[in-house]
Amino acid sequence: MRYLATYDLMESVRNTNEWLGATASALGSYPMTGMVPSPLFQVIRAWGQVTERAFNRMVAKPDWGISSVVGEDGRDHVVEIQTLVERPFGNLIHFNAQGRAPRPRRVLLVAPMSGHYATLLRSTVISLLPDCEVYITDWHNARDIPVSLGKFDIEDYTRYLAEFMVAMGRDTHVIAVCQPAPLALAATAYLAEHAPEAQPRSLTLIGGPVDPDAAATDVTDFGRRVTMGQLEWLSIQHVGLNHAGVGRLVYPGMMQLAGFMSMNGERHGNAFFNQILRAAKNEASDQDKHNRFYDEYLAVMDMTAEFYLSTVERVFKTREIARNAFSLDGLPVDIARITDVAVKIVEGEKDDISAPGQCLAALDLMPNLPDDMKAAHLEPGAGHYGIFAGKSWRNNIRPLVLDFIDAHSRAAGKPSANGAASEPSPRKAAKSRARRSPARKASSAGSPTRH
Repeated sequence: MRYLATYDLMESVRNTNEWLGATASALGSYPMTGMVPSPLFQVIRAWGQVTERAFNRMVAKPDWGISSVVGEDGRDHVVEIQTLVERPFGNLIHFNAQGRAPRPRRVLLVAPMSGHYATLLRSTVISLLPDCEVYITDWHNARDIPVSLGKFDIEDYTRYLAEFMVAMGRDTHVIAVCQPAPLALAATAYLAEHAPEAQPRSLTLIGGPVDPDAAATDVTDFGRRVTMGQLEWLSIQHVGLNHAGVGRLVYPGMMQLAGFMSMNGERHGNAFFNQILRAAKNEASDQDKHNRFYDEYLAVMDMTAEFYLSTVERVFKTREIARNAFSLDGLPVDIARITDVAVKIVEGEKDDISAPGQCLAALDLMPNLPDDMKAAHLEPGAGHYGIFAGKSWRNNIRPLVLDFIDAHSRAAGKPSANGAASEPSPRKAAKSRARRSPARKASSAGSPTRH
């Protein structure tokens, strides 16, 4: 299915459905329909409004929508989104609360690159902002990245994470949510060997597939049934003519969305049916619970073909992370080298994406890490989304994570204006050590992080 026409056909189907929704909404809202004593036109209008909104959101990158945060002084502080590191496939951004003294906790949220934008963690960011300086990986839509900027696979992803950690410095606490958990672990191990001064203080892994074979789910079963050749043929397409990344091989976001929704098709179908009924009775609002959730859930992005395929093959099929056999440019990355980074595992009892046990396997890969620097939490009754953004996160998990961060925070020099340690400088030390590292030299050629 590697055809430009296939990608453009899929886009045309989406565009047509959006147009049909807009047409139905206009028809059902026509003033003369009020003369007809039937609810038919109200239902047509409601169907059109819900349909147009749903298909429009599939190509719109959501806004962060975080305008301010209340400080200890009781005042609202305007939140400015600053780019700390800018790269072709993703940036490191900082939510800077202007006029507020820097928070002692410096948190790097590693957002998943699994079809949705980093804004999927908006509620997670909002919950952490009052108590932390929050940074996040803001991944870009692959269809907007020209082919000339090169490839991006899981090794490049791991390099990006390592570079972001170096940029933030030693007094950083990393929280990796879902898909990036195994690669955040690998990036930390890479720094442990090649730039130990830049290692984070703590690493919290939330619901990630460190060892997919530890507990079976629909995701792992699919990975076993389908060969890499079948997966490439069925899922990969060239970006169409209407985008900057024309010709780039990607796993399209809309195909990913179809897969997400098929896992709980009946639930999503009932949600849209009920929303249409509410809209027909004028009970729906622009920012009601349904729209807030699906505005984010339906906003999908393409991921590069090499990232998707290498993730399936190396994380799920050959289990390189689980076997501690992951390599970067052919050089081994030994997770057992992590000896000075506290690691906490968070899992949800009812997680059907990364079932309990898959993330917990990370602790067994670090035999040299003291037991008092390891922790694990299984949240009763929580599903995948709830452990990082739902009620379970807000009420139970977030306080535990903050306590874990506080327990493993240590002063490393006087904080500078941006909250980073001034002396010794982790970034300078990491760069100096990285220059001496043969692994770093080997990885410098062809890496998109250096374009």
